Amino acid sequence: MTIAELIADLATRLDSEILDGDPAASFAKARDGTHANPLAGAALKAMIDGAGCESASAEVHRAQAVTALGPLRLEAMRNDAPVDALRFIEQFVQAIDAAFNEEALRSRNTS
Repeated sequence: MTIAELIADLATRLDSEILDGDPAASFAKARDGTHANPLAGAALKAMIDGAGCESASAEVHRAQAVTALGPLRLEAMRNDAPVDALRFIEQFVQAIDAAFNEEALRSRNTS
């Protein structure tokens, strides 16, 4: 799936506001650090950078997306980090897994 498709899917799964405009605009704002939601912007940027996505139409894979969030997860697990940050990152990772699980199921049903 493309990073824009994943961002759109995540927006339907997460309570937090991860969209700042459409998925392509959210991609651009996360990359340049101007996303309206700093935590969502940081998670999107980590995922985008970790997957090496240069554009919103770039392909992204589950392992790249989840692995890229590792440093943010560790930061959110610190004792002095806000509980909401850890909850958000954990929900973000679960939403990525769910998005890729559904994509895999769709591809099997159409074969």
